[in-house]
Amino acid sequence: MDAYCERVGMGLFAEPLNAVSNVSFLLAAWAAWVLATRTGTLSAGVRVLIALAASVGIGSILWHTYPTMLTLLLDIIPILIFIVWFIWLYTRDIVGMRTQFAAASTAAFLLATFLVIPLSGVLHGALVYTPGLIVTLVLGVFHAREQRAARFTLLAAAGVYMAALFFRTIDNEVCPVLPIGTHFLWHILIGLVTYLAMRSLILSTRTEVGAEGPKSLLR
Repeated sequence: MDAYCERVGMGLFAEPLNAVSNVSFLLAAWAAWVLATRTGTLSAGVRVLIALAASVGIGSILWHTYPTMLTLLLDIIPILIFIVWFIWLYTRDIVGMRTQFAAASTAAFLLATFLVIPLSGVLHGALVYTPGLIVTLVLGVFHAREQRAARFTLLAAAGVYMAALFFRTIDNEVCPVLPIGTHFLWHILIGLVTYLAMRSLILSTRTEVGAEGPKSLLR
């Protein structure tokens, strides 16, 4: 399965940059772990979120070294679950939604994602990732207006997300002049988005813990 500019042949190392650049997700997971440990917010929910971030990197490495339908699923599914879990944690523990409304928020994201899957061939699949961008923007505006800890972090993440989508979209278009493509930049930037999202959640949780005492993100 050949979907990216960098792959020009068979073999595990036919996409070296696309594979290695996924280390950004592992670094994001490590940095979030350090931050949560330092701030005393390494709850069960945050641990799961960090593990999901790491699994995104691992799944994508597998996909870009051994591209099959199975590894494609291992690439896509962890991303979807990470966003769902982030929405759940953020809406319940930062926004303060009741369980049913938090569940509705995650369901709305899933519905939007499945609705755009038939358009996965448009703009080299960028449309499939736009629901995630919308989530980041909406929560980013809330985060900034409520003056939460790391106030503009989620909005910054949305800006980086837009840049990442741009580089994902032009990967095959720039192939004639840039044989390595630009997909590896998508990985690096989305790895940064992943960390910024976790950072905003962790630091806001620290504020809540300081104000109300420790509480589990899983409730």
